[in-house]
Amino acid sequence: MYKVFVNEKKLLISRQPEELEKKLGYESFTTLEIALDLLENTSVNELNVYGDNIDEIWKEFQKLFRIIEAAGGLVNNSDGETLFIKRLGRWDLPKGKMEKGESREESAVREIEEETGLKNVELITFINTTYHIYIERNGEKILKCTHWFEMNFNGEDTSTPQIEEGITEVAWKNTAQIESEVFPSTFQNIKLIVKEFWDSKKR
Repeated sequence: MYKVFVNEKKLLISRQPEELEKKLGYESFTTLEIALDLLENTSVNELNVYGDNIDEIWKEFQKLFRIIEAAGGLVNNSDGETLFIKRLGRWDLPKGKMEKGESREESAVREIEEETGLKNVELITFINTTYHIYIERNGEKILKCTHWFEMNFNGEDTSTPQIEEGITEVAWKNTAQIESEVFPSTFQNIKLIVKEFWDSKKR
């Protein structure tokens, strides 16, 4: 199953039909074009494309875009707080584009240290990958795949925002603050990965 956010609307690609606002059985490449058109140009907020061969559907879907890979992390301290950044007025998790020759892990650590000013962040484990679509100024459609990792930080708090990247604030938030402050002012894929991380800790 793949969850992709299109202008903060949800596209779910699955084997079986899911109970969403609109469902389309996969027939051909055209099904995917119709699905994107509905999410981009109508009031439909969530849409499910389903079909037996989910790997084939996903390969076809990726052909519609230029793919950019990024990596980032949920950095937690000994008080159980998670590190967030504020960029363009919205809360986000530190992340960035992978550089040529970098592993996902190397990229995630580098981006976190660059964007937050922290040093010696400890990478624990991979959480999941989120997907969202955006359009460049030249009209090119991008599918951004962000690989997320759980990380720990126990050193001296040297956090400072990377102003040149448009980051205005770096802050540690506890669970209550994440629900009351971060979730109302963040992106759907950030909510998704944070909740997935929380669920993994309850198991």
